[in-house]
Amino acid sequence: MSQVEKKAGLLRRTSSSKKPLKEKVVLMYDEIFAKEDPAKNNPRFWDELFLMKVNLEYLESKLESVNGEEVQRIQDNINSLFHHCVQALGEEHQIKVVNALQTLCALFRGVHQKNKSASGFDIINMLMGFDKAEQRMKDLMERLDSLLCGDSSESLKSLCLKLLLCLVTVTDNISQNTILEYVMINSIFEAILQILSDPSSRGQHGYDAVVLLALLVNYRKYESVNPYIVKLSIVDDEPTLDGMGVVLHQALTEYNRQYKDKEEENQGGFFSTLTSMVGSMFIADVDEKLSVQTNEAILLALYEAVHLNRNFITVLAQSHPEIDIAVTPSTPTPTTPTTPLGTTPPSLDVMNNPELPLDPNLQTSNLLITFLKYASIVMQDTKDEHRLNSARLCLIILTCIAEDQYADAFLHDDNINFRVSLHRMPMRHRKKAPGKNIPSRPLVCAVLDLMVEFIVTHMMKDFPMDLYLRCVQIIHKLLCYQKKCRIRLHYTWRELWSALINLLKFLLSNETTLLAKHNIFHLALLVVNLFNMFITYGDTFLPTSNSYDELYYEIVRMHQVFDNLYCMVLRVSTNTGQWKEAASKVTHALVNIRAIINHFNPKIESYAAVNHISQLSEEQVRSISLNVRKNVSLNTLSQDVLLKEFSTIS
Repeated sequence: MSQVEKKAGLLRRTSSSKKPLKEKVVLMYDEIFAKEDPAKNNPRFWDELFLMKVNLEYLESKLESVNGEEVQRIQDNINSLFHHCVQALGEEHQIKVVNALQTLCALFRGVHQKNKSASGFDIINMLMGFDKAEQRMKDLMERLDSLLCGDSSESLKSLCLKLLLCLVTVTDNISQNTILEYVMINSIFEAILQILSDPSSRGQHGYDAVVLLALLVNYRKYESVNPYIVKLSIVDDEPTLDGMGVVLHQALTEYNRQYKDKEEENQGGFFSTLTSMVGSMFIADVDEKLSVQTNEAILLALYEAVHLNRNFITVLAQSHPEIDIAVTPSTPTPTTPTTPLGTTPPSLDVMNNPELPLDPNLQTSNLLITFLKYASIVMQDTKDEHRLNSARLCLIILTCIAEDQYADAFLHDDNINFRVSLHRMPMRHRKKAPGKNIPSRPLVCAVLDLMVEFIVTHMMKDFPMDLYLRCVQIIHKLLCYQKKCRIRLHYTWRELWSALINLLKFLLSNETTLLAKHNIFHLALLVVNLFNMFITYGDTFLPTSNSYDELYYEIVRMHQVFDNLYCMVLRVSTNTGQWKEAASKVTHALVNIRAIINHFNPKIESYAAVNHISQLSEEQVRSISLNVRKNVSLNTLSQDVLLKEFSTIS
């Protein structure tokens, strides 16, 4: 049977002189799209309709094909269909309920697809009649709430959530979906929480529930009072918050597992040999094959939980050595419309294959570790728009975490150490880091590693300025906390300093290209002020005095970058132009760094001349640093400049 015949509900081919037969449900749909009331000649029309298997494709295509005049002609019948769908949700006969839910999905999608340019009020009027809309939606939401909270079958609950997801995602911009005003008035928030708090329901429907909640929270969140935002922000029920954390943890773990599986598929064998033989020829192919579809929906849910609910921060730190195994529903789930984009749940295999620790005796995993691993994957390649958005959302979530005092305390707790194996972008000038023998460190080290990795690997022509700004600001917030609490973190700070200097070098090398699109002086100022933090307050958080010597050595060794930066900002600040003020701020911020360079360079040159050495070793330079560092005259910059914590979360 051809695709056209299938969509039209044709049963079989007949002779050319006869019309092909149609399914009875298709004939009934045709009656609805006629001018007459379909129940006029058949009082049992609606009862019979919901006993028929729904033909979603035909019903949606029929709704999309009607023109303006036909809409007016059949509006009463469409309103009646909607009304009887809602009524059927209260039936005891499960088949009727299932068919009513699927029919409602087709109605919402078909009407919106046909009337994309129409106002929300016109769509409401076509679906249910504007004068009766409030009562119709009240009845619908009450029945859905009853099905979700009651003893309904798991398949019915799944269909209810699919219908709600369908309703929420029928428009490209959720805030333009006027029907959701009725979802705000008739809240299903408690039903969602009930699903998340119960282990059995959570295993079956947790993913859909979390995504639905995240989407509802974003409805006109900046334009009016959204009750879902208010309610989510005050949730303090531990089982509910833990349940939400488990769902997020499972979804991110599944993504990490899929990526790891693809990575292992591409290692070893003939393909690996070819790649090593021809160098970079196959790098793009490898990246493409390792690409796993990102999941912005689950990231959005994590962001809203972290951003809105302070109690959820504690969930990030809770260990998950094992994941609850969900029971597969014995009743087959009825066919439902295509799941909205970005809401594909993880496979149930993740329940049986939880992320295992590297060391079963010492290591456990938690939501924060899993998120850091996820971020290290999606932040590798930001050329794709979806991955760029995912990377941006990951950095926003990390900003939320870095701004929370409890999260900072957990991140820096020296008594709670973890081995976090972050994924690193394959690059020609460095070997892949071994995954074994990863040191056990406070989690803040993994966050800093992730920031350093991003800085090093994304210096490209299509420069992601907003991501770099967020990245540097996250580092700044962590340093502010370390300075405030006098935490001496044993971290390889030299890698961070080297990455920041190379970033300044990149900005200088591409000044003309970047200035056409971005204010590079703002980023340069943030980077320079990070160095000023280390110079001015490093004695409160650097682990040893030797760290200071390493800092001064890096500044002196790379003095040409700072000299060139000073010349550039001085040139721009002394000329009239768009960037005059921004460049002058960088000029002032470079005072301490230039003082160190101007103080040390003559000493080093003098030592080299006296000892007839053309090039000094690092040990010799550091010995000079140790002798003269105390005599450097530094300008104590304002604490308001160095310690001001810019909030980047709206």
